[in-house]
Amino acid sequence: MREITHFIDGVSVAGTSGRYGDVFNPNTGEVQARVTLATAAELDAAVGSAVRAQQTWALVNPQRRARVMFEFKRLVEARMDELAELLSSEHGKVIADSKGDIQRGLEVIEFACGIPHALKGEYTEGAGPGIDVYSMRQPLGVAAGITPFNFPAMIPMWMFGIAIAVGNTFILKPSEKDPSVPVRLAELMMEAGAPKGVLNVVHGDKVAVDAILDHPDIKAVSFVGSSDIAHYVYSRGTANAKRVQAMGGAKNHGIILPDADLEQATKDIIGAAYGSAGERCMALPVVVPVGKTTADEVRERVLSELETLKVGVSTDAAAQYGPVVSGAHKQRVSDYIQMGVEEGAELVVDGRGFALQGYEKGFFIGPTLFDNVKPSMRTYQEEIFGPVLQIVRAETFEEALRLPSEHQYGNGVAIFTRNGRAAREFASRVNVGMVGINVPIPVPVAYHTFGGWKRSAFGDVNQHGMEGVRFYTKVKTITARWPEGAVEDSAFVIPTMR
Repeated sequence: MREITHFIDGVSVAGTSGRYGDVFNPNTGEVQARVTLATAAELDAAVGSAVRAQQTWALVNPQRRARVMFEFKRLVEARMDELAELLSSEHGKVIADSKGDIQRGLEVIEFACGIPHALKGEYTEGAGPGIDVYSMRQPLGVAAGITPFNFPAMIPMWMFGIAIAVGNTFILKPSEKDPSVPVRLAELMMEAGAPKGVLNVVHGDKVAVDAILDHPDIKAVSFVGSSDIAHYVYSRGTANAKRVQAMGGAKNHGIILPDADLEQATKDIIGAAYGSAGERCMALPVVVPVGKTTADEVRERVLSELETLKVGVSTDAAAQYGPVVSGAHKQRVSDYIQMGVEEGAELVVDGRGFALQGYEKGFFIGPTLFDNVKPSMRTYQEEIFGPVLQIVRAETFEEALRLPSEHQYGNGVAIFTRNGRAAREFASRVNVGMVGINVPIPVPVAYHTFGGWKRSAFGDVNQHGMEGVRFYTKVKTITARWPEGAVEDSAFVIPTMR
């Protein structure tokens, strides 16, 4: 049995807890490896390594830190095929999706390559008589990231790329479901020239998470996962005086106005709802057609697309999505489908009976479609996180606008229309953090910022872009005067800028 170990102080470290998690091959349903789960003492050892490394790493000038990022980017690109295959073998997403996972992470690394510019402070000459005022951004120290299973390459790179580039060191606690790629990324970061201890990977469950949230030497924590756990991480971390950004769940809506290009909108929704088996926080699992005519046509177009949608193993180049990550998650999604039936939604296509010949024990779920879903239903209110699309019919623009605005989650939303005025009004008024206009998955580019509203995010600062730079640094402001001649008597007043 292959064992996946921690990566601490630049080397592989076997666990001592005697506790392990199973890592499955989702295509076959078989256990392919086991990952060691950390003790609080092992987490402490990783933090000790990070503290020692940070004292010298912070003194490296930004341009040299950027060169490490450039080399890391080159190494990851050179190993794209290897990393994508490894990612798919543990997660289950098809190879093309795995490459997209890695590429979207690399885009933040590209942003981090420009860190000398992003770290520049502000300067005011002559703010008062002979007084200059300037500011600088300095690293926090040791930061940590707790990342989910659905993007085992992208989200870690979103976090550690900027954190390390600004001069921090980093502790990564990836999902125990697909932990191999995060370890490989840490190895490549060392190969790129980062000193040992700059990036450590510690595997674990709640024991490791709590150790991160309680450790006095960890100054900032970034988290992505479910909303309940995000709230827990935010509450416990901030109670321990840490800076915390905790991204939670989502229920993203796709609003389709009658004037939309329905052919394009339907194809976009199919990809956004079923791609990566729906295991994306920016998936689009709810479609809201406005008006009966639009709804009926969208339903027929979706059904037509589903007839040609191919589900296959991760390595099948023709497959549009693969299995879900685990047997437990497959059961969870199946339970939500049954719940939808019991709540009275119309189950148009049921994917629970799907089986792939030769891979009958794999964690596959066929594409599932519900119509006439009501906002009062629990299956609408909660995140299913699987290949399930729900149609919620709206009579008017205002009703369609209210649905995502009043939902407990506010991660992303999309509107499909040819009407610029309607799109502008929708984008301005909708109570959601990220909006797509004829864009089904509105994940911002790396030099902008990612973050939802309401129960989709806890904390005041978003992921990556300049928001990421602000999250992983603290501002120091200096007011300086260089008096000439004799030293004057001490002044016991606040200096003013007259």
